[in-house]
Amino acid sequence: MVDFAALNWLAIFLATLASFVLGYLWYGPVFGNAWLAAQGKTADDIKPSATPFIITFFTTLATCIAMAVILQMLSVTNLAGGALLGLVVGLAFITCSNISDGAYCGWSWKLVAIQSGYRTVYCVLMGMILAVW
Repeated sequence: MVDFAALNWLAIFLATLASFVLGYLWYGPVFGNAWLAAQGKTADDIKPSATPFIITFFTTLATCIAMAVILQMLSVTNLAGGALLGLVVGLAFITCSNISDGAYCGWSWKLVAIQSGYRTVYCVLMGMILAVW
């Protein structure tokens, strides 16, 4: 049984914020230009809006809560275990879903790799933070 009261909500919130920092780097200086090119866009095509950030905050928070629950259920309390769980979740659920969606939506392999890579790395990051905190 899951004990939601026993979850470390501060760690969940900080792991969610860490994912945002990773996203800033991933879609900025690291892969920003490649991500835009894979979509056939330029920076000028992106209209500033808070909406994607708000939606992403809540979907990332939901992912983080799910990771915390899985870690609790499996009694994972070390860095390597948290990283491994994050890697498995990222590859098995996120990357596989993105590959399937990409096949139907006509996404390039480059776009699938950038999108999946970010979310897999943030799952690893979440797993590590939540497992040791």
